[in-house]
Amino acid sequence: MNKRLTRTLPSDEAMYRAFMTRDATFDGVFLTGVRSTHIFCRPTCSARKPKRENIEFFATADDAMYSGYRACLRCKPMDVNGEKPPLVAKLVDMVEKAPSDRLRERDLRGLGVDPSTARRQFQRYFGMSFQAYARARRMGAALASVRNQPSGRRRGGDVLEQQLEAGFESPSGYREAFARLFGTRPSRARDVAIMFTRWLETPLGPMLAVADDAGLHILDFVNRRGLEREIERMRAPTRCVIVPGDHPHLDDAATQMREYFEGRRLAFTLKLAPRGTPFQRAVWAQLQELGYGQTASYAELAQTLGQPTAVRAVARANGENYRAIVIPCHRVIGSDGSLTGYGGGLARKQWLLDFERATLNK
Repeated sequence: MNKRLTRTLPSDEAMYRAFMTRDATFDGVFLTGVRSTHIFCRPTCSARKPKRENIEFFATADDAMYSGYRACLRCKPMDVNGEKPPLVAKLVDMVEKAPSDRLRERDLRGLGVDPSTARRQFQRYFGMSFQAYARARRMGAALASVRNQPSGRRRGGDVLEQQLEAGFESPSGYREAFARLFGTRPSRARDVAIMFTRWLETPLGPMLAVADDAGLHILDFVNRRGLEREIERMRAPTRCVIVPGDHPHLDDAATQMREYFEGRRLAFTLKLAPRGTPFQRAVWAQLQELGYGQTASYAELAQTLGQPTAVRAVARANGENYRAIVIPCHRVIGSDGSLTGYGGGLARKQWLLDFERATLNK
């Protein structure tokens, strides 16, 4: 769960003062990302202090890693439960040496590591599973190139590689992670089908938008589980590549999402690219009929579609929507009124429902 949803960070000025003075009372309250080194630190870190313009703040290590930062080796901001167990240290080292690799359970077994032991020790020490940690570092590597893309550039390239060299022990980590997720190194995207992507900041954490002339293909939270696989599935039929850049549909998405979170937009008019099976498209179209601040159950959606026995299929289609908020799957709840699942996490779902109700009651 994204802790940003359950607590509010102090002001930037307060965090900056605490970081500069190494105020121990702020330890655990926020983390500091240093853009010049792509490292994140505790407020009490004893390393040389960077310039103010090179600093940004995060509520959680998860936020920092998905933004492309790695933990400082001096202040060890993720180490909260005593001395690091040898197995945990080994796994962290493996991820840092090859951040673009996806280590599955069979890979761990091949290395003589029991997956259940790795999961248990990692969870106990870091408060997150090994797979979640590896996914955050892998996705953070690829997404950092999107996040740091200067506006007005239609393709990544030399600027990307100059900006991100310090992010991993090897600068190739970023390039390899980008290529694996998006189809090519940004500097080599030439004469192929191209989609453009942009990083959007929101009160619930950053979102990734992907679009081309056909419309918006993806708009979802960067740490949503399954986003990586969805991008790979989307690319597979055409072998297209995705590069950081500008596109009118991305501009529209940025504008309308900002208006939504400001409480000034109750419905979206974005062009959505055709995606999914006929059944999925039917479910998604029905979701778009759910008005702002309204809710419906999976059973009610199935009934509306004329397939009352297809409740589970409706739930699966709901979960396979990767255009969050715009196709408002957060408005679907259980028949008993419970929140049920949500790809972005139940805390975000509750926040969105509360936000829409409060906006309507103003």
